[in-house]
Amino acid sequence: MTYSFNFRDVFNNIDLLLVGMGYTLQLSLITMVLGLLIGVAMALVRTWGPTPLRWLAASYVEVIRNTPLLVQLFIIFFGLPSLGLRLSAEQAAVIGLSVNLGAYATEIVRAGIEAIHKSQVEAGLSLGMSRLQVFRYVVLFPALRVIYPALASQFILLMLATSIVSLIAAEDLFHMAAFLESRTFRSFEIYLVVTGLYLVMALSFRALFAVIYHLAFERR
Repeated sequence: MTYSFNFRDVFNNIDLLLVGMGYTLQLSLITMVLGLLIGVAMALVRTWGPTPLRWLAASYVEVIRNTPLLVQLFIIFFGLPSLGLRLSAEQAAVIGLSVNLGAYATEIVRAGIEAIHKSQVEAGLSLGMSRLQVFRYVVLFPALRVIYPALASQFILLMLATSIVSLIAAEDLFHMAAFLESRTFRSFEIYLVVTGLYLVMALSFRALFAVIYHLAFERR
């Protein structure tokens, strides 16, 4: 069987893919920031919070990490309107991905906090510092250095996972590819180009994180 490759229709509509790629990058950056903030907050609660809040944080982590991201997105986008809360596809995508990343970031950050020797924390507390001050001035930087590689890998996995938001009609790269495929029927060519674009984004993020690590940790 022979197949005649034809990338003309793909490159004639490359602007659509670039728009989707731009949205994917924007969505990834927003959810990385929000997910990290959630992860840090939940890690602090799980480490130093009162028992009831520790249980709530642990339940959040276990529920999110042990259920499919697609189900979580569908609950937010299709389920919440039944309760009177209607969100756009973009809003649902940001919330769903941020909450999902936050659960994984919680455990990564918590591991970094627990890697800091307790004597350092106790020394800070003995000097009259609050737990928040101890975290900021004693724990944060060494913990970030320990968890940075795992956190960077999780961020890249998040970027690749953004393709799932196309199922709730968010106009990411994969959504644009599916739209273009429905008009040109050049499935192989389109998804081959899309694969290359995702690869470029992943390698770009990896290089960016490597530079940040060098500037923040190796030069100190």
